[in-house]
Amino acid sequence: MHPPLRSPDRPRSARPAEPRAGGPATGRALARWLLALSLAAAVHSAPPTSEALGRARSARHLPRWLFQPRPVAQRSSEPIAVLRPPVSGRVLIRAGVYTMGSSPEEIALALELCRSEPAGEECRSEGFADEYAPHPVLLRDYAIDRTEVTVADYGRCVALGRCAPPPIEAGGRRFASPELPQVLVSWNEALAYCRFRGGRLPTEAEWERAARGPAGRRYPWGEVYDRHRLNGGRFALDPFEARDGYVELAPVGSFLAGATPDGIHDLAGNVEEWVADWYAPEYPEATEIDPQGPIGGDEKVVRGGGFGHGAAWVRGASRSKDVPSARRAWRGFRCAYEAEAR
Repeated sequence: MHPPLRSPDRPRSARPAEPRAGGPATGRALARWLLALSLAAAVHSAPPTSEALGRARSARHLPRWLFQPRPVAQRSSEPIAVLRPPVSGRVLIRAGVYTMGSSPEEIALALELCRSEPAGEECRSEGFADEYAPHPVLLRDYAIDRTEVTVADYGRCVALGRCAPPPIEAGGRRFASPELPQVLVSWNEALAYCRFRGGRLPTEAEWERAARGPAGRRYPWGEVYDRHRLNGGRFALDPFEARDGYVELAPVGSFLAGATPDGIHDLAGNVEEWVADWYAPEYPEATEIDPQGPIGGDEKVVRGGGFGHGAAWVRGASRSKDVPSARRAWRGFRCAYEAEAR
């Protein structure tokens, strides 16, 4: 409740008198009292016009303090600081079984999501067929980074001579802010950094378990796509989507509502991520225990989707691939660790 309106320079006796019961005079007093209150609220809620002030001053028996304009607050020219809770460290994932891969129904839904995009007429079911077959996977305890490796993280490795500097001087300076995910690194450079940290790249199975949880949810946060929970894009000639607040890279951990229940961030959107496995076009149907993927191949698996990918490609089961030497402005990585290496 707001305190009664008062003028700082008038005596208390100048306040509008509250009406007492009885007679026509009481009715007129009540009308003046209610008018005074309504005028006070109007004057103190918005700057009054000169016409309104003129009409108000013509009313009899109303105190002059009601018609003194309220001082207008000055807008600060100082920038507004957006505070975020610190997002760093590792998350321990306990051993357990989950179903890796997608059923035919899930693949059909992915195709439907794809066809809802601006360039949806280009979509084919073959684009999601490598998510088949769904199969049980048993993983032992492991830990995984809460966010992607940042420019600041990677820069410390470069400064010590343990990591190769990314080629940002050749047009990539906009990706050099310390809080952004490190991009423009090859698979081997990502692996070298993780080894520097005492870790490794996560296997494809570990990455998917982190994104989908033991119940196999569709997105890191749940079953329904929500563009406000990630830095994503769209399947179109212009894939960039600015409505989430970022056209390209966002600082890691910017979308707190997009985290998994385990507290792992950015497993959908922002940057897609290198994982350890060589790519195979389909999964085995048998149960696997800590699968490592094929023993060789031409391309490495990429997971998660980046800032230019739409709803179908940021699902936890979605897969992509690329040659190990590739460097992409929308691709980063995070590290995994043996459980005791926390």
